[in-house]
Amino acid sequence: MSDEILIYGGIGIAVLIACFAGYSVWRLGRRRLTAIPAIIMLVAIIVASFLFWYTHRPLPANTTETLFNGVTYKREVLAGPIIAHMLFIDLKAKGIEFMGTPAQATGEYKLAAKTTTQFLTEQHLQIAFNADFFDPWRDYGFMDYYPHVGDGVNVRGLSASRGDVYTQGYAPPENYETLYLTQDNQASFEPPLQPIYNAVSGNMMLVIDGEKTPIETTNDYLTGKHPRTAVALDPEKQTLIVIIIDGRQPNYSEGMTIPELQDLVLANNGYNALNLDGGGSVTLAIAGANGEAVILNSPIHNRIPGRERPIANHLGIFALPIGG
Repeated sequence: MSDEILIYGGIGIAVLIACFAGYSVWRLGRRRLTAIPAIIMLVAIIVASFLFWYTHRPLPANTTETLFNGVTYKREVLAGPIIAHMLFIDLKAKGIEFMGTPAQATGEYKLAAKTTTQFLTEQHLQIAFNADFFDPWRDYGFMDYYPHVGDGVNVRGLSASRGDVYTQGYAPPENYETLYLTQDNQASFEPPLQPIYNAVSGNMMLVIDGEKTPIETTNDYLTGKHPRTAVALDPEKQTLIVIIIDGRQPNYSEGMTIPELQDLVLANNGYNALNLDGGGSVTLAIAGANGEAVILNSPIHNRIPGRERPIANHLGIFALPIGG
């Protein structure tokens, strides 16, 4: 609610400034000083228009469609409003392969920050989404944030890309959980008997064996509405479920609490589920018909809808065309 008050207050102030500047233009007539209030009026109109759009974007329609062989995409607009994007990936489907972000030493860090669409394009993937929490990080607005593309970062937990287990992460092992993917697409939240091939980590299990994990009810990160990313497995470990929740966008998608996310996991046949990085990192991208990167959700970086955040690592998926 505080965000909405600030935004609507901004609209009101911008409109008042525009009206005052317009009145000044009218009073000054054709004098040279007319240019100054005219510019102020134009800027105020642009700001007011942006803020109005920001709070009045039309909601997308619900949809379920097959994106690639073995990959189904589902978008649901839930009460709130909350926009949820879900992928159901058949781990036995022909052509499905995974790839974690490869190591890229940058100064003292293991990785160089990049956006999800950069990762997808560079690696010629069909799907990519954000994965682990990372440091260093800050977001004080459009002019003061870290990392930028190419800046050095480290991830919270164990990470592996195509057989290269390049970091155990900066957090103690007891403070993170990991999704493991073997070369033949066996997925688990427990270390596999086979060598680790791809792995991404998160901060907590949301669901264990069909039961919601308890949370601290006084922790705003857990009980507040935020953009979220989660990965889950069905009871048979045959389907990887990816859940992306848009948030921090008033009247478009408010975000979810962790209990709400847990309920959504269970409602979509998730039996075990892991919470990945959320907030401004949340991005789901696919390769479009011409191979260009297409963002399916609405990221929110620097409070700007649609703006991607450069992040540390991602999980990518190779997939064949429908019928391939």
